[in-house]
Amino acid sequence: MNLDAVNARDCVLVLVDYQARLMPAIHDAAAVVANGVLLAQAAHALDIPVVGTEQNPAGLGPNVEQIRAECQATLAKTHFDACADGLIEALHDAKPMGNQVVVAGCEAHVCMMQTALGLLRAGKRVWVVANASGSRRQADHSAAMARLSQAGATVVTHEMVLFEWLGDCRHPKFRDVLKLIKAAG
Repeated sequence: MNLDAVNARDCVLVLVDYQARLMPAIHDAAAVVANGVLLAQAAHALDIPVVGTEQNPAGLGPNVEQIRAECQATLAKTHFDACADGLIEALHDAKPMGNQVVVAGCEAHVCMMQTALGLLRAGKRVWVVANASGSRRQADHSAAMARLSQAGATVVTHEMVLFEWLGDCRHPKFRDVLKLIKAAG
């Protein structure tokens, strides 16, 4: 059980497979993408690296532009677990001493879940953002969140992450992040 708060100094955000050809089939896709973008914008404000992944981009195309634009690096992959295609190395490049990973993406019960499990196997502390992750069917999303929780990931919402990253209303970026939250509704 992970009782630690997400620490912005030790964290990388990973956004998994928000691909344009996939998103129309995802349950509540607009909210999933909006929450992913909000996480990334707050991460930028707090100097947290953002790494994206794209599953077989030759076949499924790139991530939606709103997500792609927020990623400082995007890893093309063919494995459902991005760790098998170099994600651990990409995280090390983004933040060499970072051991915490916040993960969100699609499909929650396939690529996002397998990537989060791969990160856990690699010894990372993992937080999975449920409301920034999506599947075609709600039952698959729910099952993925339960399995990830049982495996040792901490299931959270985007606002839980944002306020843990800040830690204090006196944080110098508090007002900037609060503006993002309020703008998102």
